[in-house]
Amino acid sequence: MTHSTIRLTMAQALVRWLTHQFIEIDGVRVPLFAGVFGIFGHGNVTCLSEALEAVQDSLPTWRGQNEQSMALAAVGFAKAKRRRQIMIATSSIGPGALNMVTAAGTAHANRLPVLLISGDTFASRLPDPVLQQVEHFGDPTVTVNDAFKAVTRFWDRITHPAQIISSLPQATAAMLDPADCGPAFLALPQDIQEIAFDYPEVFFEERIWTIPRPRPDRRKLAEAAALLKTAKKPLLIAGGGVRYSLAEQVVADFAVKHGIPIVETIAGKGGVTHYHPAHAGPIGIIGSTSANALAAEADVVLAIGTRLQDFTTGSWTAFSPDAKFISINAARFDALKHRALAVVGDALETVSELDMALESWRADPTHMTRAKALFKEWDVLLDTHQKPSNAAVPTYAQVVHVVNAVAGERDTLISAAGGLPGEVAKGWRVKAPNTFDLEFGFSCMGYEIAAGWGHALANPGPGGLGGTPIVMIGDGTYMMMNSDIYSTVLSGHKMIVIVCDNGGFAVINRLQQAKGMPGFNNLLTDCRVRNPKEPLHVDFAKHAESMGAAARHCESLAELESALEWAKGNDRTTVLSIASDAYAWVPGDADWDVGVPEISSRPLVQSARKQQEFIRTKQRIGV
Repeated sequence: MTHSTIRLTMAQALVRWLTHQFIEIDGVRVPLFAGVFGIFGHGNVTCLSEALEAVQDSLPTWRGQNEQSMALAAVGFAKAKRRRQIMIATSSIGPGALNMVTAAGTAHANRLPVLLISGDTFASRLPDPVLQQVEHFGDPTVTVNDAFKAVTRFWDRITHPAQIISSLPQATAAMLDPADCGPAFLALPQDIQEIAFDYPEVFFEERIWTIPRPRPDRRKLAEAAALLKTAKKPLLIAGGGVRYSLAEQVVADFAVKHGIPIVETIAGKGGVTHYHPAHAGPIGIIGSTSANALAAEADVVLAIGTRLQDFTTGSWTAFSPDAKFISINAARFDALKHRALAVVGDALETVSELDMALESWRADPTHMTRAKALFKEWDVLLDTHQKPSNAAVPTYAQVVHVVNAVAGERDTLISAAGGLPGEVAKGWRVKAPNTFDLEFGFSCMGYEIAAGWGHALANPGPGGLGGTPIVMIGDGTYMMMNSDIYSTVLSGHKMIVIVCDNGGFAVINRLQQAKGMPGFNNLLTDCRVRNPKEPLHVDFAKHAESMGAAARHCESLAELESALEWAKGNDRTTVLSIASDAYAWVPGDADWDVGVPEISSRPLVQSARKQQEFIRTKQRIGV
């Protein structure tokens, strides 16, 4: 039996295949690959761009300003879509490709699907060395694209046009597998992109993908139910996997039914609203006093969809050494951590089955009563720190409160590295599920504005399902990557950006000083500058205006509130700047294990070292 074929270049075939992949979201069939972020250059402009131009109505290409930021926009898009749709980012062969490595690391750490496609050097090697080629004397097969192997779930270099027939489905399956989800990377040598090949027509048949929901092992589920029934003070930690499994309501109902307080990780925050009856606050180093108190008392911890990173566990000091862990996770690697009873499976399916296994069991009602009392105390503490004062410069907490109050129910808060993650994780009161995106798994400076573009693409228009993306960012991160303000103005995807200017990298200055060092090279006043007493001030509003955004500088919290109302009515991206305090922070932090010099002539460092050694005595040891 013979199959009909169609003759296409490898690049044309790749693009044609991408346009024939679909997925159902809420019963509606949509393209699995929603679009492309592209900067064309040496290695992807002549063949890949020719193929993409021909399908721009079905697979739109958006022009980025920086390869890293456009790939980060794809990460933000994936978060907004809860891993059910994928964006592509493409670059040239050298510096363009390497610019995307940081974004790949962000997607990898956060378990998010992004398809990265870079040009590559000639497979024939006849013209070597070509422009942008980095040569390895002892291994001519190595190119800069090998750098992606450390930060991707699937990596392939296409050295024959037929290879995409097997590679593309495997890359897609990896990105949609909840146990293995992460970025996929394809390197396309430029001479292979141009080659015509007779592809079987069946390769391009439309396919509707589904995200698998693996069910748990019955024996492990029974063990988990038996262990949970022994708990006097159980605690449920909801991670990002709860949101990506679409299990928010199932987990929330489970917690209420069985009387188990819910605390949230950084990625899990926003699965329930702030005032949900079982919610007890964010946990960990940038968590709440309520959640951390409950963690210290817990005898059985039910961790759902979390990789239990150090900011969640307080470097494993937040729990009793005797606490028992049940870990529900689609990824075996995560489920097995720290002597946990590993229940490997999809969060929604597993929690539903665990609920049935528990039958009518419910924790002692006094435990939930205590959790609610602790959370009420935390709310009062937040109010104390967030209320306006007579200080000349407002705190992050006060700015967060004003933005939170003005934000619409469906507006999505987006933040990442610096001091704001702690303040929004603690102080942002979520009004509707899945309206909070804090990238603090990779702590990637530069994520914020790019991700705002991704969120705006995911839910376009003022009436979009996600409302308006609201980006909160520090001055240091703004200076690092801001060019997608211009991208959103060009493309018509509106967001609101709040720049909190505290004069440098304030939160890392806080850590530096807390561990015995004087301020050094973080705040502008501690850097080598022409005039330390008056370092050059950046007018962020004017800078944003130069990129076509609407902008205002605010001198007070009242001005900020008024400007936010103005921003909500604008038809384009709007940037608001406000000075903020570099030294005031909301308390509630857990311990954190960081390296402190074992030997130093500085008394403050010596004291910090003793403190760090004490913290390590409290760590729960994993095996």
